[in-house]
Amino acid sequence: MFALFLLIINPKFKQRSYYTEKPVLTVAIDNSSSVQALGYNQKVKNFVQQLQNSKELQEKFDIDTYIFDKEVQKHDSITFLGTQTNIGKALKDIRNLYKNAIAPTLLITDGNQTYGNDYQYITSDSKQPIFPVIVGDTITYVDLKISQLNANKYAYLKNKFPVEIIVNYTGNQPITTNVSLTANGKRLANKQVHFSATNTSEVINFNISASQIGVQTFQAIVQPLEEEKNKQNNSRYFAVEVIDQKVKIAIVSDIIHPDLGALKKSIESNELRQVDILKTSEVSDQLNDYQLIILYQPTSSFRSVYERIQRFEKNIFTITGTKTDWNFLNQIQSNFKKRKISETEEVQGQLHTNYTNFLIDTIDFSEYPPLENTFGNVEFNVAHEIILSQVISGVSTEGSLLSTYTDNGKKAAILSGENIWKWRAQSFLSQGDFEEFDTFLGKLIQYVASNKKRERLTVNYESFYYGNQAIQLTAQYFNPSYEFDENANVTAIIKNTDTELITTYPMLPGTGFYTVDLNSLPPGAYTFTIRVEGKNISKSGKFEILAFDIEQQFLNADTKRLQAIAEKTEGKAFYIDSNFESIRTALITDQRFKSIEKSNEKVVSLIDWKYLLAFIALLLALEWFLRKYYGLI
Repeated sequence: MFALFLLIINPKFKQRSYYTEKPVLTVAIDNSSSVQALGYNQKVKNFVQQLQNSKELQEKFDIDTYIFDKEVQKHDSITFLGTQTNIGKALKDIRNLYKNAIAPTLLITDGNQTYGNDYQYITSDSKQPIFPVIVGDTITYVDLKISQLNANKYAYLKNKFPVEIIVNYTGNQPITTNVSLTANGKRLANKQVHFSATNTSEVINFNISASQIGVQTFQAIVQPLEEEKNKQNNSRYFAVEVIDQKVKIAIVSDIIHPDLGALKKSIESNELRQVDILKTSEVSDQLNDYQLIILYQPTSSFRSVYERIQRFEKNIFTITGTKTDWNFLNQIQSNFKKRKISETEEVQGQLHTNYTNFLIDTIDFSEYPPLENTFGNVEFNVAHEIILSQVISGVSTEGSLLSTYTDNGKKAAILSGENIWKWRAQSFLSQGDFEEFDTFLGKLIQYVASNKKRERLTVNYESFYYGNQAIQLTAQYFNPSYEFDENANVTAIIKNTDTELITTYPMLPGTGFYTVDLNSLPPGAYTFTIRVEGKNISKSGKFEILAFDIEQQFLNADTKRLQAIAEKTEGKAFYIDSNFESIRTALITDQRFKSIEKSNEKVVSLIDWKYLLAFIALLLALEWFLRKYYGLI
C-alpha cells in the first residue's frame, strides 16, 4: 500500500549521466576521374586505408568518411569515375552537417574544380579548420591548352556567329603555334599565335558563317608541342544549332515597374527569343509579328490591344497586380473574372507537381518572396490547369496564382501577382545564378508561345549534349482524354548512326513524365524513336553527344588554392607523397581537437521506474500466497 501511495504522489528525481564526446574527423575524398588521370588513384586508396587502420586517430576522433565528385555521398567505394568535381559543394555540405561540432576536415583532392562556386570563397566563413592532402604532381610541365571556349548555343541561318577561344601556355621559352577551327575535316579559320614566359594567354576570335540548318559540330584545335605531356586539352568540340527563325515576344505595359526588366532579361536568357517592351499607344498592326503578347497589369487603355489580339488570334500571358483594372478586365474577356477590391495581400506560391503541359523542375517556392496582389481569387470560366496555387500567411488555398488555359484553341496564362523580379533575385541569392527562375519562366513562355496543337505523346530533349553532362530524354503520354497515363509501356529505341548499333531502353514513369537515362552512351551522333507499345503512337528525333572530358584537362594539382584554404581556415596543407606519420602526428597533437566530457540530466518520474512495478507485483503475489497458505482466503 505504501508503494501504491508513492505512485499516486509520483515524485520526480533528477538522473544525471556523463559521456565523452570525441571530435569528428571528416575525411572528404575526391572521387573524380582527374585523380586517376594524374596517376594517383592507388596512392589515394592506400592513404585512406592507413587512415582507417590508425588506432591513434580512432582513439582521438570519430572518423566520418565521404566521397565527392559533383555530389557528396557517404563513403562506400572509391571508383574515380566522377565526370565533374564540385569541391565547394562538398565543403559547404560538410560544414552544414557538422556546424555545431568540433570537426576538422581532411580534404584529399587535386584541387581541380570543374563545377560550382569557387571553394576559396566558400571557405572564407568556415569555422572548421581544413587540412588539404594535395593529390598530384607539383612539377610544372610545358603545356598548351584551350582553357575556355565561348560560343552561342544557337545561330541564325545566313548570319555569322562569334567563337571565342582562350588559349593558355605554361612554359618559359617563347613559342609559336596555330589555332584553327574545323568542321567535318574542313578548316574554316586559322590564326598564328605567339607565347612566352610573360605572355601566357591569348584570346582568339573567329566569325563563322551559319550556312546550313541543324546542329553543326565544330572542333577548335591548338597545334601541340612535341614535348607536351597532356595533349587531350589541345582540342575541344562544340556544337551550334542553326535555325531560321526567332520567337518574338511583346510586353505591353503603361507603367514603369522592375518586373518589366526582369521579364525581358529572363526571357532573353534563351537566345532564341527577342522581347520588345511597348506602351499601349505604340501598339499597331505590327503586333501580328509577335508569337506571344504579355499584358502587364491591363487597364482601360488596353482596349485597342485586346481588339488586335482578337483579330490576329494571338496567344497571351496576363500578369495582374495592384494597378490592374479588374472592371475593365472582366468586361473585355470572359475566360476569368475577379471582384475588384481595393485591399491588397501578399501571396506565395505552392507548386503543383501534377501539372502535365510541360515538365517543371521541383522548386521550393516557399523560399521565394511573396507577390503582391489585390484581395480575392481568380475564378475561371474555362478549363484550366494550376501551376502555382496561393499560399496566404502560410495557409495553402485552392486559389490560382499561376495557371494556363486555352481560349478557342489559343494558349494563354495568367499570373495573379506583381514583383516577380523578387523571385529572380531570390534565385540568384539561393543558387548563385538566375538559372532556376529563368528555366522555369522559359518553359512557361515556350509552352504559351507555341501554336502547336496538343499531342498525346510529347518528347523533351536537347539537340546536343557535352560528354560530361547528364543526358536524359523525357516523354509524356496521355490517354484520349488527355490525362497522363502512368501505366503505359513506353520504350526508347536509340541508334548510333556511326556504328549502326541499336539499343532499346524502357522509360521509367515518374510524376507526370517518363524518363530514360543515357549517360552510358559514348560520344557520337544518334537517332531515337520513343514508342508506346501496343499503340500506333511514336516520336522520333536526333541528338549528338560531343566528346569532351573536362577531368582530363589537368596536368597538376591546384596547389595554390588548396594552400590558400588551409591558411584561411587555420589548417595545414600536406602532400599525399609525404610521410603518413607526419600527417597523423599533426592531427593528434593539435590542441584544438580535444574530447569534451558532457553531462545529460533527465527528470525521471517514479511512475516510470519499472522496478517499483515489479516490486508491487511481487508483494501482491507474496501476500496472496501467504493468505492462501494460512487459509485466510
